[in-house]
Amino acid sequence: MANYAVLNKQNVVKQVITGRDENEAVNGISDWEAHYSEITGQRCIRTSYNGAIRKNYAGIGYKYDTKLDAFIPPKPYLSWVLIEETCQWKAPTDKPEDDKNYYWDEETTSWIESVSKV
Repeated sequence: MANYAVLNKQNVVKQVITGRDENEAVNGISDWEAHYSEITGQRCIRTSYNGAIRKNYAGIGYKYDTKLDAFIPPKPYLSWVLIEETCQWKAPTDKPEDDKNYYWDEETTSWIESVSKV
Protein backbone atom coordinates (compact mmCIF):
# COMPACT_ATOMS: atom_id res chain seq x y z
CA MET A 1 0.00 0.00 0.00
CA ALA A 2 1.02 3.59 -0.63
CA ASN A 3 -0.23 6.96 0.55
CA TYR A 4 -1.29 9.89 -1.59
CA ALA A 5 -1.91 13.52 -0.69
CA VAL A 6 -5.00 15.14 -2.19
CA LEU A 7 -4.19 18.79 -2.96
CA ASN A 8 -6.37 21.83 -3.55
CA LYS A 9 -5.56 24.43 -6.24
CA GLN A 10 -3.12 26.18 -3.89
CA ASN A 11 -1.22 22.88 -3.37
CA VAL A 12 -2.42 22.58 0.23
CA VAL A 13 -3.08 19.03 1.46
CA LYS A 14 -6.80 18.49 2.07
CA GLN A 15 -6.73 14.73 2.62
CA VAL A 16 -4.32 11.79 2.68
CA ILE A 17 -5.55 8.52 1.21
CA THR A 18 -4.20 4.98 1.06
CA GLY A 19 -3.90 3.39 -2.36
CA ARG A 20 -1.87 1.15 -4.62
CA ASP A 21 1.92 1.06 -4.83
CA GLU A 22 3.41 2.81 -7.85
CA ASN A 23 4.93 -0.43 -9.15
CA GLU A 24 1.59 -2.28 -8.98
CA ALA A 25 -0.41 -2.45 -12.22
CA VAL A 26 -4.09 -3.40 -11.94
CA ASN A 27 -6.57 -3.54 -14.83
CA GLY A 28 -4.15 -1.60 -17.02
CA ILE A 29 -3.68 1.17 -14.44
CA SER A 30 -0.09 1.85 -13.42
CA ASP A 31 -0.02 5.63 -12.92
CA TRP A 32 -1.75 5.81 -9.56
CA GLU A 33 -1.18 9.53 -9.04
CA ALA A 34 -3.09 10.20 -12.27
CA HIS A 35 -5.75 7.62 -11.39
CA TYR A 36 -6.46 9.05 -7.93
CA SER A 37 -6.37 12.59 -9.35
CA GLU A 38 -9.07 11.59 -11.82
CA ILE A 39 -11.19 9.92 -9.14
CA THR A 40 -10.99 12.81 -6.65
CA GLY A 41 -11.03 15.63 -9.19
CA GLN A 42 -7.99 17.09 -7.44
CA ARG A 43 -4.26 16.61 -7.85
CA CYS A 44 -2.94 13.58 -5.93
CA ILE A 45 0.73 12.92 -5.31
CA ARG A 46 2.58 10.24 -3.41
CA THR A 47 3.82 10.71 0.14
CA SER A 48 5.74 8.36 2.43
CA TYR A 49 5.90 7.86 6.18
CA ASN A 50 9.69 7.66 6.24
CA GLY A 51 10.24 10.85 4.22
CA ALA A 52 12.01 8.90 1.48
CA ILE A 53 10.09 10.96 -1.06
CA ARG A 54 9.05 14.60 -0.76
CA LYS A 55 11.00 15.04 2.50
CA ASN A 56 8.01 14.92 4.91
CA TYR A 57 4.91 12.79 5.20
CA ALA A 58 1.99 14.91 4.02
CA GLY A 59 -0.46 16.10 6.63
CA ILE A 60 -3.67 18.07 6.31
CA GLY A 61 -2.71 21.73 5.97
CA TYR A 62 0.78 20.99 4.67
CA LYS A 63 1.76 22.74 1.45
CA TYR A 64 3.32 20.93 -1.48
CA ASP A 65 6.21 23.00 -2.87
CA THR A 66 6.73 22.09 -6.52
CA LYS A 67 10.20 23.68 -6.69
CA LEU A 68 11.48 21.69 -3.71
CA ASP A 69 9.27 18.65 -4.50
CA ALA A 70 8.43 18.51 -0.81
CA PHE A 71 5.60 18.72 1.70
CA ILE A 72 6.08 21.60 4.13
CA PRO A 73 4.20 21.78 7.43
CA PRO A 74 2.37 24.99 8.35
CA LYS A 75 4.69 27.70 9.65
CA PRO A 76 4.38 27.69 13.45
CA TYR A 77 5.53 31.29 14.06
CA LEU A 78 6.25 34.31 11.86
CA SER A 79 9.88 34.50 12.99
CA TRP A 80 10.75 30.91 12.12
CA VAL A 81 12.66 30.12 8.91
CA LEU A 82 12.39 27.21 6.52
CA ILE A 83 15.38 24.87 6.27
CA GLU A 84 15.17 23.80 2.62
CA GLU A 85 17.25 20.63 3.09
CA THR A 86 14.64 19.17 5.45
CA CYS A 87 11.64 21.40 4.67
CA GLN A 88 11.13 21.89 8.40
CA TRP A 89 10.76 25.19 10.27
CA LYS A 90 13.46 26.38 12.66
CA ALA A 91 13.36 28.97 15.40
CA PRO A 92 15.73 31.93 14.96
CA THR A 93 17.47 30.86 18.18
CA ASP A 94 18.29 27.32 19.20
CA LYS A 95 16.32 25.71 21.99
CA PRO A 96 18.49 25.15 25.09
CA GLU A 97 19.76 21.61 25.36
CA ASP A 98 19.21 20.68 28.98
CA ASP A 99 16.65 18.71 30.96
CA LYS A 100 14.28 21.66 31.35
CA ASN A 101 11.03 22.25 29.44
CA TYR A 102 10.71 25.31 27.22
CA TYR A 103 8.10 26.99 25.08
CA TRP A 104 8.57 29.45 22.25
CA ASP A 105 7.67 33.08 22.93
CA GLU A 106 7.10 34.86 19.62
CA GLU A 107 6.93 38.32 21.19
CA THR A 108 10.52 38.07 22.47
CA THR A 109 11.60 35.51 19.84
CA SER A 110 13.14 33.38 22.54
CA TRP A 111 12.69 30.11 24.42
CA ILE A 112 11.14 30.52 27.85
CA GLU A 113 11.54 27.93 30.57
CA SER A 114 8.25 26.32 31.54
CA VAL A 115 7.62 26.49 35.24
CA SER A 116 5.39 23.74 36.52
CA LYS A 117 3.39 24.30 39.67
CA VAL A 118 3.38 21.36 42.00
